Amino acid sequence: MNRAKRAEIFRRLKEANPEPRTELHYQSTFELLIAVILSAQATDKSVNLATAKLFPVANTPQAILDLGELGLKQYIQTIGLYNSKAKHILATCHLLLEKHQGEVPQERSALEALPGVGRKTANVVLNTAFHQPTMAVDTHIFRVANRTGLASGKNVLEVEQGLLRHIPKAYVLDAHHWLILHGRYTCVARKPKCPECLIADLCDFKGKTL
Repeated sequence: MNRAKRAEIFRRLKEANPEPRTELHYQSTFELLIAVILSAQATDKSVNLATAKLFPVANTPQAILDLGELGLKQYIQTIGLYNSKAKHILATCHLLLEKHQGEVPQERSALEALPGVGRKTANVVLNTAFHQPTMAVDTHIFRVANRTGLASGKNVLEVEQGLLRHIPKAYVLDAHHWLILHGRYTCVARKPKCPECLIADLCDFKGKTL
């Protein structure tokens, strides 16, 4: 795929959705961090249902620590892997208080040092909360990037690096949101909705359902 095609793809995505946002509900950077940790192998909808009950009760590191493991699990037990996520969240809250005065750090290394926070989670927080030009590659973005020809790669890091290398700078900041929404609702895994796709004519996918 050439530079002109990539630029036109993102021009159209921006025109259709000028201010894309994550579908996770949050009102602070800490809430975003917790929501993203919970979202691993879970849907945003299931996370939002849980945090709608959790955050009014506990939305600071100390408040979550005060809940304790059993108390926290009562709020997140509808989410997959909630046992390990509860342990990670409590350990993360402890580190935030111990090393960062209760604030979410803005540096990748510090974020990835938190339990339950890998590269993808760090990228989401850096991009969404701190407006850094990062690319959090999940299964949706991995599929869209490879399928369309925007950036091919055998693993998420290759795709991440390819996207950051090829996406025009003017679009990098919001590209994560555009691509994840496109993969979630249009360029779906089993039967992509090519007839209603606004970039179908620019896409390199050979198995289009037109």
